[in-house]
Amino acid sequence: MLALVVATDAGAADARAADARAADARAADAGATPAPTAPPAPKLGLIAKQWQALRGPAAGPALSIGTTSCGCLQGAASLPESGPGYELIRLERNRRFGHPDLVAYIRRLGKAARKARLGPLIVGDLSQARGGPTPTGHRSHQTGLDADISYVAPPGISAGHLSRQRRELLTPIAVVDLKTRDTTRAWKPSVIKLLALAASDPAVDRIFVNPAIKKMACAGRTAKAAWQGRLRPWHLHHDHFHVRLKCPPDSPLCVPQKPPPDDGCGASLTWWFRAPAPRTTKTEADTTKTEADTTKTEAETAAPAAPEPQLPPACAGVMQSKP
Repeated sequence: MLALVVATDAGAADARAADARAADARAADAGATPAPTAPPAPKLGLIAKQWQALRGPAAGPALSIGTTSCGCLQGAASLPESGPGYELIRLERNRRFGHPDLVAYIRRLGKAARKARLGPLIVGDLSQARGGPTPTGHRSHQTGLDADISYVAPPGISAGHLSRQRRELLTPIAVVDLKTRDTTRAWKPSVIKLLALAASDPAVDRIFVNPAIKKMACAGRTAKAAWQGRLRPWHLHHDHFHVRLKCPPDSPLCVPQKPPPDDGCGASLTWWFRAPAPRTTKTEADTTKTEADTTKTEAETAAPAAPEPQLPPACAGVMQSKP
């Protein structure tokens, strides 16, 4: 009997270890430090508000500095509120800035979407004027390489004909129900076509989508597409996809992620559908939280908090730079 109990406990421990390794792999794929060494969500408070208060870009050549979840941005470009095939919303948030590569990417995608009659694109947050942490909404988007784009545009929207008030009121439309994981009435087959356009651009490192959308991409004609591995399943992302570009060649202080480990259609995708239903709280893209964060043991809960991550030293100069 004792041997049986020991064997059972050992098997359970092996299973927990395997789950932890899988969680670490998913976290690394999303740009996070694997648990349990990953720090808790930094309580940025005043620091994030200081970055938010910097309304204009830092002077100097364009530089993405650090990681997408712990970094900053020098020499940012601003995305115009309207352009061929796209419209920028929520201008009051002042998160319309990015490395020039990101602004150029959105312009390319808008034109391609218009040519394919998939637009207009509804573009949400990029980065703050100098990147850095935000008081609300994101842990990433700090280096000017991330952008949120809606899967579908609200009915009646046409590029170039959107008032400032309407821009502030528009919100992304959910194409997946987070509770049932089924598509909503807003779903269109054109969503996969838009994602194919977005992911096929060689500047793209990853695009985060809802697992249900990834599953559809893996099952259809796009299953073996060359860009399939760039499409990664992640929490939420039911009303927008999150584009992340590769580190630009002009940014030696940009810290790249490891390439996606696979096409994302195998065991890593299966995990999302054997796990409990994903969280449904309406928050913006959070690409640093791991599944292990929601299953802390008593020992981890009692342990002292890990130190907050420190921004790269070069970010001090970015913050203090004149516009």
